[in-house]
Amino acid sequence: MRLQEHIMGIQQIKRLKKVKMGKESKKRRLAENCAMAVDRSVRSSAQKLNLVAQSIRGMDASKALLQLQFSRKRIAGEVKKVLQSAIANAENNHDLDIDKLIVSEAYVGKALVMKRFRPRARGRGGKILKPISNLTVVVSESEEAPKQETPKKEAAKQETPKQEED
Repeated sequence: MRLQEHIMGIQQIKRLKKVKMGKESKKRRLAENCAMAVDRSVRSSAQKLNLVAQSIRGMDASKALLQLQFSRKRIAGEVKKVLQSAIANAENNHDLDIDKLIVSEAYVGKALVMKRFRPRARGRGGKILKPISNLTVVVSESEEAPKQETPKKEAAKQETPKQEED
């Protein structure tokens, strides 16, 4: 009797092995020519972080890195790290050409707010809010190579002045 139960148990295990166990893997949310990096718990308000993220949206990735490097905002360093991570993800995980990358999306979301109190006069307390935000940067590979912009002076020299006819 025990031998039959054991054999039946083995047969059930074999049947279960044919069926996949666990959850199915999620479908990719982004297109094949995109890569993403997320930084959670950035110690800054969403409004301040969005000012910097807004300045790099739609830019070429290398120009966006330069923009962030010379930005005077304190949080620009954090945004630069996330952008570098997204570029590295594109190169290493998705085999994208880093010369053709553009910042297609850069958005910010609120996370949580730490609340603190500071003692004030007459036994009152002053509220101090310490906001935390999430930052997401998505880079995508553009189909065409990035165009090199010519300075205005060179463009003016290339134009030929119109000659008036008498």
